[in-house]
Amino acid sequence: MLIFGLLLGLAGWSFGFEPGWLQQRQLTLNAADWQGPPLTIAVAADFHTGAPHAGLPMLRRVVAEINAARPDLILLPGDFVIQGVIGGEKVAPAAIAAELRQLRAPLGVFATLGNHDWWHDGQEIAQALEAAGIRILENQAVLLPTASGKLWLAGIGDDMTGHAEPAKAFAGIPPDARVIAMMHDPANAPTLPAQTLVAFAGHTHGGQIRLPLIGALITPGRAPRQHAYGWIPDAPAPTWVTSGIGTSILPVRLNCPPETVVLNITGKEST
Repeated sequence: MLIFGLLLGLAGWSFGFEPGWLQQRQLTLNAADWQGPPLTIAVAADFHTGAPHAGLPMLRRVVAEINAARPDLILLPGDFVIQGVIGGEKVAPAAIAAELRQLRAPLGVFATLGNHDWWHDGQEIAQALEAAGIRILENQAVLLPTASGKLWLAGIGDDMTGHAEPAKAFAGIPPDARVIAMMHDPANAPTLPAQTLVAFAGHTHGGQIRLPLIGALITPGRAPRQHAYGWIPDAPAPTWVTSGIGTSILPVRLNCPPETVVLNITGKEST
């Protein structure tokens, strides 16, 4: 009877509470060769807008939480829509973009597309986001308007749908420049060049269910299971894989709450 009660409580938590328990993950990266003032980057991925607990009200919470952190740069590494999650409902890309239009950062707001975006209509989603002032980087790089003039942002296309071209994404970046990279799928983390300062990925949702000593039970795509969440231990550059905002297939999370990420880059040792 006790075991049944524990399982029932766990199910209630996993389906009814944790998928809506939005966290803000605060990270610091001490880069020895970073010479500029501290740089704050906010990241949110895998919105899956319309999934249970991840409708437009959750999207508004994410926007408010990110703006409150006053980031210099905002990155959105894909999967803005859903397909087929139990209990969910589809939300039009234009409605999603209308909420994300409120994001503010002096260096800009940038996005890549994810597999669910392409399965829906990648061009429709890209056009909606661009119209909202969010620049799409699909295997492209852009020079960020910093005082040093040597900080670039690269976006790698989605791996699962065959849109990833990492070499193309980094092709035009000078060899003496530092790079911030974003990709939807951490499967492309091994391709990062050595000049990458930091990189971000989504796609895995952290596994949605993470067990002690085991971690993620399932990881979609080519990335190994140990790359489902957090800092990738063996990547060429520091790479954070976020648990994302929404869910897919099953609206469940266990030991893996949704999150926004705020990372502060500094050249000084933290005290």
